Amino acid sequence: MAAGGFNKLPNGTVVVALNLPSPAADGAGSVRVLVHARNRARALTRLRNQGLRAVYLRGNAAPPTPDEITAVLHHPDGLIWRTAPENALGRPPELWRPIGSLVGRPAARA
Repeated sequence: MAAGGFNKLPNGTVVVALNLPSPAADGAGSVRVLVHARNRARALTRLRNQGLRAVYLRGNAAPPTPDEITAVLHHPDGLIWRTAPENALGRPPELWRPIGSLVGRPAARA
């Protein structure tokens, strides 16, 4: 089961954060995925539409930090990821990436 959580924003939307096992070929480590959506159910649907089918949010053990909320709100797609912080010990934090680079599809261009 994935650790995760959510924060409800003043405008009624939510930011959902999930720590998921890495879908990379080597399968090492985990990734932190952030989704901005109208509600929690829609956020999980957005992830499932990207190919991450078995994604569930139970509880609020690891809600997004204020910096994570800012990052996802400023991204045009509202759906980003990076390696989980526990995997980056001793290294500077990596940049947020669009979800298309995680699931093997190129990011859509506007």
